[in-house]
Amino acid sequence: MTDSFAPELEREPGAAVTLFGDRVDLARSFTDQLARRGEELGLIGPLELPRLWTRHILNSALLAPLLEERGRVADVGSGAGLPGLVLAIARPDVQFTLIEPMERRTDWLSSEAERLGLDNVTVLRGRAEDVADEVVVDQVTARAVSALSKLIPLVVPLVRSGGQLVLMKGARVDEEIEKARKVILRKRLTDVEVLELGTGVVEETTRVFRATVD
Repeated sequence: MTDSFAPELEREPGAAVTLFGDRVDLARSFTDQLARRGEELGLIGPLELPRLWTRHILNSALLAPLLEERGRVADVGSGAGLPGLVLAIARPDVQFTLIEPMERRTDWLSSEAERLGLDNVTVLRGRAEDVADEVVVDQVTARAVSALSKLIPLVVPLVRSGGQLVLMKGARVDEEIEKARKVILRKRLTDVEVLELGTGVVEETTRVFRATVD
């Protein structure tokens, strides 16, 4: 098979400038590097290039307005940097701790943060439960990590009292919430809600599970 059948990178949507503003050049640089090296490093699948901007970069950036001003955020299971590195680009006022257990991925996250000059990023290798004693943040994010019933107990210990879970979810988030009812009660989460982000801005909106940690 030849490279002539390789998918091409999606053209930058107009919404990129809307979401990143004067930081859009950094977003472009990150997207280009992820397109070049993502499959090789096992960060993205071979068919993701035609939708890399829409489904991954802009999808992650939609979360940026929900983050507290000058806050501290932990991104659990950062992987390729989605949403962690994207949010660090969009919100330079926020301090991010990217938590990822795989060495190959933490190497990527660290190298990209350095290459892009993101001094608001710290990378920790480990699982959320391994770093709970050293991480206390205002908000936790996660994308495509696991179902809420499993994810909530892992991330709640990272958040200060009064902080928030801001977890990116798919179309079946309401079903996940129903299955996680006992966990939500046991972990004393309040103000539980589902937000749909991006309407009128991007083609593919995203859903977010947001709750306050008592």
